Amino acid sequence: MELRQLLYAVTITEEKSFSKAAEKLHLAQPSLSQQIAKLEKEIGVVLFERSSSPIRLTYAGERFFEKAVRILDQMDHLKKEMEDVADLTRGDLTIGCLPITGAHILPLVLPVYKEKYPGIQIKLVEEKTAELEQMTARGAAELSLLWLPVQDPNLEWIEMVREEICLAVPPGHPLSGAGEVEVGALKEEPFIMLKQGQGFRHLALNWCMEAGFAPRIVFESSNIETVQALVAAGMGVAFIPKMITRPAAQEFIPNYLSLVSPRPFRTLVLAYKRGRYLSRAAHAFQQTVKEVLLTGEKVSGWI
Repeated sequence: MELRQLLYAVTITEEKSFSKAAEKLHLAQPSLSQQIAKLEKEIGVVLFERSSSPIRLTYAGERFFEKAVRILDQMDHLKKEMEDVADLTRGDLTIGCLPITGAHILPLVLPVYKEKYPGIQIKLVEEKTAELEQMTARGAAELSLLWLPVQDPNLEWIEMVREEICLAVPPGHPLSGAGEVEVGALKEEPFIMLKQGQGFRHLALNWCMEAGFAPRIVFESSNIETVQALVAAGMGVAFIPKMITRPAAQEFIPNYLSLVSPRPFRTLVLAYKRGRYLSRAAHAFQQTVKEVLLTGEKVSGWI
């Protein structure tokens, strides 16, 4: 049994497809199939139910997958520790991030990090919150930029910064010239929110409940940019993170107001697997994120 065969089996399990796994591993599919067949013959069990679509693990395959993930994670730990000996002159770092969060934060952070540590190769993984938490808990991503609350009990996190939340209202709305508004004053307003299952929606509902009302939701979207466009079109109001408010040069621009009593915010964290050894490259990334977001001239809305 070889380590690469463990990696092959884990990748097939994650991708639920031999062809997708082969593409991700940069292998020919027949070669990948041969390696798995060789592994199954060596250990005397069948790992995958190949007749199903998508491919599923057998009972033996489930046990194998659990152990293989642990072994690969330990090998990664060893690699990270040895890379640290090189004093950040070489190594790699896998960062998980939500697509919209990454689009606004990583262009500010990564150039600074790469200038300081040019020998560190960074791999980015963009997924939804649930998938990122699972990947980080498995060790597939050493760090992930997430927003509290983090649901997976296998994760720990380091708080980075808090971001101000503002209220988006249509141009010409009676509140548009107020400058700031209390959350409790919004109980009669029609709200546009993200769909269920997204972390920011959970926060938005909590802010309303803490102010004493349940929001009247008239539209839902899976995209925060669509939410802003619908507000600008006069369909309702919405909570919007300060980071992604639209500049005046764009089309469909709502008016933005400050929120008070209470002043809502969300907390950005760097999450990692509980008990995992964090490499010096990871600690350096953590420090860079905090420095850039708290001192960068291009960033506003951080508390």
